[in-house]
Amino acid sequence: MEKTLNRIHPVSDPEATYFLQVSWEKDLSTGFVIMLSDAQCAWTGTVSEAEISREAADMEMDREKYVEELKKALILGEESSGKYNFAIS
Repeated sequence: MEKTLNRIHPVSDPEATYFLQVSWEKDLSTGFVIMLSDAQCAWTGTVSEAEISREAADMEMDREKYVEELKKALILGEESSGKYNFAIS
């Protein structure tokens, strides 16, 4: 299993620091587990391969392109800094 951990500062609360961990087997396109923490509480969820396909279709985006955008937003961290904004609600 592969994992990444990135520090994010959401646009909804720029002074706050959150930690975003993404874990996956083989490839992100087969689904992943995501955990968000503010260092006091943690929230987790699982995204299935079917959910990835459904979301790509809803956005009228090629599935492979959608997975590439997911990688950039959730995994690459500093490399994509400033290109993606996070809002916590």
